[in-house]
Amino acid sequence: MLTEQEKLTLTRIIGLLKEKKISKREFCQYLNVSPSNFGNWVSGRNTSYMKYIHAIASFLDVSIDYLLGKENATLDADKTNVVDIEQENVYMIPVFESVSAGFGALAHDVVIDYEPLYIRSESEAKETICIRVKGDSMFPLIDDGDTIQVHKQTSVDSGAIAVVLLDGEEALVKKVIYGETWIELHSINPMYKTMRFENENVLRLKVLGQVKKIIKIC
Repeated sequence: MLTEQEKLTLTRIIGLLKEKKISKREFCQYLNVSPSNFGNWVSGRNTSYMKYIHAIASFLDVSIDYLLGKENATLDADKTNVVDIEQENVYMIPVFESVSAGFGALAHDVVIDYEPLYIRSESEAKETICIRVKGDSMFPLIDDGDTIQVHKQTSVDSGAIAVVLLDGEEALVKKVIYGETWIELHSINPMYKTMRFENENVLRLKVLGQVKKIIKIC
């Protein structure tokens, strides 16, 4: 398990990569490390990044002390929106490659990245995953390639955006609307028709989780 300093360092590295719009591939090429090695760093499986800390600081144009949490005012506030938050509430949340992944719905649970997120409690973090969205049915709210933060739960209020399993096979991201004897799945994109399920057909649907946050692509 990562120490608070290690968690802080990783949070700052990942935050700077996003702020400077540097891809994981560019970062790994500069350090001459594999993407899988980088994945091990952010997942906490190893901390070998420390031997690259000088190179990382140089590449990101910050001081080593800033990366190690020994100073807070290294970056110009007018040039960055990286914000220090309570590090004990920052969790590295796995990002899955599709809506189905992470829920076991006809998909392998392949983690493609980790996202540092502020979450109120460890128990909530354990029920949270991120998913890289494919398709444009929820455009312009959710673009193809955006990442959604999802809290795993089996019910949502009417009007909420949720991950819903259809026929035990297909996981969808839709706005869920309830009626007395029916459920509708709404897309934001008007090019997609509303999906309506009435009477016993509502049993074809199963709520898997609620979308809590949309992380836009850079």
